[in-house]
Amino acid sequence: MTEIAKPLFGHPWIFIRGVPSLKFLPPEGPLEVAFAGRSNVGKSSLINALVGQKGLARTSNTPGRTQELNYFVPDGYSGEGNDLPPMALVDMPGYGYAQAPKEQVDNWTKLVFDYLRGRATLKRVYVLIDSRHGIKRNDEDVLTLLDKAAVSYQIVLTKTDKIKAPAVPKLLAETSEKIRKRPAAYPAVLSTSSEKNEGLDELRQAIAETVGINNWK
Repeated sequence: MTEIAKPLFGHPWIFIRGVPSLKFLPPEGPLEVAFAGRSNVGKSSLINALVGQKGLARTSNTPGRTQELNYFVPDGYSGEGNDLPPMALVDMPGYGYAQAPKEQVDNWTKLVFDYLRGRATLKRVYVLIDSRHGIKRNDEDVLTLLDKAAVSYQIVLTKTDKIKAPAVPKLLAETSEKIRKRPAAYPAVLSTSSEKNEGLDELRQAIAETVGINNWK
């Protein structure tokens, strides 16, 4: 069975590496998509929901828990020679956590920004925005950096189950307008709820198309 024929998200996924600095990055091979967002935006919950494994990405009630670039890949590949997974998901450290020590925040920031600027296999960053709060100043700072680094990104609204259903289309339209003139922004904005499993198929489809895999389920 070819890599393309293997289901992408119906496959068990595994954690392969936490990267505290660039020297620990795995060799460039499979295409990568990364997830960025403010601390407590629901990044780990969304990754777990995407792959259907509750305990894959660590979730915590403590913002700022993820301090490394965490790599996840479909299981069943040796990683040797041509037996590489078709893609990797990268959980990036949350930003905007004011209670973290400044030195720690600076280290996280440098790690993330160096990764964004220098990773040739990174195809897209999915920037998660809490639907209850919309795009905040620190989100805009990250979007500006992505624009400057010419890294393609797409906005994903999270926790849409926490707002009234009629408010979702309005928020999608407002968010689309806010990013309309940003050069690296993918124009379509997605909405999701990990709690209600809403919007996950659309996000899976978007990821599969980004990395060029047809059989995404």
